[in-house]
Amino acid sequence: MFIIFSSVQGYIHQLESFGSVDGPGVRFIIFFSGCPYRCLYCHNPDTWDMTKGSLWTSDSLLKEAESCRDYWGKKGGITVSGGEPLAQIDFLIELFTKAKEHGINTCIDTAGGPFQKEGEWFEKFKKLMEVTDILLMDIKHINEDEHKKLTSQTGKNVREMFAYLDKIQKPIWIRHVLVPGITDNDEYLTQTRDFIRTLHNVERVEILPYHGLAITKYKDLGISYPLEKTESPTQERVENARKILECEKYSKWRK
Repeated sequence: MFIIFSSVQGYIHQLESFGSVDGPGVRFIIFFSGCPYRCLYCHNPDTWDMTKGSLWTSDSLLKEAESCRDYWGKKGGITVSGGEPLAQIDFLIELFTKAKEHGINTCIDTAGGPFQKEGEWFEKFKKLMEVTDILLMDIKHINEDEHKKLTSQTGKNVREMFAYLDKIQKPIWIRHVLVPGITDNDEYLTQTRDFIRTLHNVERVEILPYHGLAITKYKDLGISYPLEKTESPTQERVENARKILECEKYSKWRK
């Protein structure tokens, strides 16, 4: 039974009741609105503007999630994605605190853009980690200059976030989008592998092949799509990237 009381509301883009690839087991996925990045290949440009989402309380979201709990199994739970969930950290802390009170496994799918290792924000992040079980972390690009070109933002703070999560031994899955002409480069992939090797909390490494299926969204929103002429990587290049990043090495979690 949920008592509806919340001092914070969150902007939510959409909900997915049965997700099988966004964390351990079957997940109830909450897509947050708002993102500081403008990734060239973003497949959710409709989440960029936070205020275009619907306002929800944490209690209402948990009530919706609980209705699907029978499908989760032993490993499943809630995954927050986006957009960028860390852009609404106050609401996320409240949501996950209440989720843990109900014994729900919690997962954050994030690119780390809002991360700050200082001040009030960092204190909030440490509190959030106390009620977070696992994170799905994007490595947008290992090269700082290329990261800025790809996302419009620096990646220095993201590397600090990786280092902090490694320090506190918070389990993470790493995801890397393979984009021809941008990330599909053996030199960059090798540098990414070497970075991953410095971490001791990685439980899975996944290659996500680029696709241009979001182009219709861009047209509907009246936004030009910068990668319109970019093809998806071949299966050979995907396997090459998986080999370089040693994806088979990280297999602690088996669905």
